[in-house]
Amino acid sequence: MKTKSLLLNLLFAIILFSCSPKVSKTGKWEVLFDGKTLNGWHGYNKGNAPITNWTIIDGALVCLGAAKHDTGGDIVTDKRYENFELEWEWKIDKGSNSGVMYHVIEDKKYKGPYETGPEYQIIDDVNYPGKLEEWQQTGADYAMHVAGPNKKLKPVGEWNHSKIIFNKGKVEHWLNGEKIVAFEAWTEEWYHKKNTGKWKDYPDYGIAKKGHIALQDHGNKAYFKNIKIRQL
Repeated sequence: MKTKSLLLNLLFAIILFSCSPKVSKTGKWEVLFDGKTLNGWHGYNKGNAPITNWTIIDGALVCLGAAKHDTGGDIVTDKRYENFELEWEWKIDKGSNSGVMYHVIEDKKYKGPYETGPEYQIIDDVNYPGKLEEWQQTGADYAMHVAGPNKKLKPVGEWNHSKIIFNKGKVEHWLNGEKIVAFEAWTEEWYHKKNTGKWKDYPDYGIAKKGHIALQDHGNKAYFKNIKIRQL
């Protein structure tokens, strides 16, 4: 069993290396949350309407979990991004569910960012009600690519550090210093996953090459800070 585990970890490391995007180090970091205001953010499909379900507590951007369903309370950046490196810190309460999406398109024909934007899943793997599939667990490319066996998730209530790199279709998810997901978008394999899984009835999922960053209100409390991005 020990040998099998070592082989699985080695195989996963090889896959991650082969999918790794080449990241430019020349981009300047842009702070997406100043720790004091909601400047730079607005409610999804809500324009300049006041944001009432998110607030600032001790320098953190906090989702109050006011959404009655899994849509309606998400917020998005005013700006849109194409190729980027995005970093943030987050924590959640017991049983909470949230996420970070990118390449999100705003249009009244969409109920929420999830219809267009791939998601870095954030959830309480341990205490969330009901059984979670691997593709639903923290760090996964939600409903597409599962996190690797090297994932190290901190206990509920403690801050985690996450990162998404998207560079010309090559994608990485990082959690607490470890690369846990790597894949290439828009390949034959990617389209097969999309068209045979959860997103088969969402034709615009993952297609956009540029869009907003979104933070999800899934009806639970979630906390974000030190959110920054640099374009590649």
